[in-house]
Amino acid sequence: MTVVAAFLVPGSPLPLLNPENGPWRPLMSGFARAARSLAAARPDAILLYSTQWMAVLDELWQVRPQVSGLHVDENWHEFGDLPFDLRIDVELAEACIAGSREIGVSAKPVDYDQFPIDTGTIVASTLLDPEGRFPLVIAANNLYHDGPTTRRLAAMAAECAKAQRKKIAVVGVGGLSGTLFREQIDITDDRIARPEDDKWNRKILQLMEKGDASALERVTGDYVKEARVDMGFKHYDWIVGGIGGRYFGAQVHGYGPCYGTGAAVVEYRL
Repeated sequence: MTVVAAFLVPGSPLPLLNPENGPWRPLMSGFARAARSLAAARPDAILLYSTQWMAVLDELWQVRPQVSGLHVDENWHEFGDLPFDLRIDVELAEACIAGSREIGVSAKPVDYDQFPIDTGTIVASTLLDPEGRFPLVIAANNLYHDGPTTRRLAAMAAECAKAQRKKIAVVGVGGLSGTLFREQIDITDDRIARPEDDKWNRKILQLMEKGDASALERVTGDYVKEARVDMGFKHYDWIVGGIGGRYFGAQVHGYGPCYGTGAAVVEYRL
């Protein structure tokens, strides 16, 4: 079995930077449970897609063996800095670049010092793999790619891992409902900004828990439109593509707000 674990996780830095804030504790607890599951799965690499690494010309893949530095989030800089030190599975990433071209998607490698790693990648890798046990294959979110293209890319990447006889964990990094508070709030009172967003989020998560992927497919378009979902929910497309379109349920390890938006830590049963 090539894919040994799959997770949907938020990319907001707020819970990581202020883990004791009450409304964000469920997400931190959820990350901790997901991290234990990931460690138990022992993948050879993590296939990670973050909505916050945005590309416009090509599908970009990180191929620098080690990337490290100190990141300051462009929106939440007042909450603190984000150090990172990531190992990259270069062999698998290079295979994904070649594989992208084979399925008709223009792709390029990224390999230079001090490349600006995005917040979502840093948050997910830090909280899912705090000891840095597993190398990453990091794919960009091309803004011109739709959901089906994103699924094809993830499926191709999983096939590349299979060809190299590697076990992988598939991780989609992004949020749920996207209504952000535009005014300053007391973070101890954070909540999902709109009741209708909360209702939509819970409906989607319940369908995941039931493993009702077909029902989820039918309502995703309305969900994206009505709840202003982060990047059209392409991080979920990445997961579905990577796992071959099937899962038998999911466990929601944590759900809550991130300054009005919705966020969840979800583990899929494969």
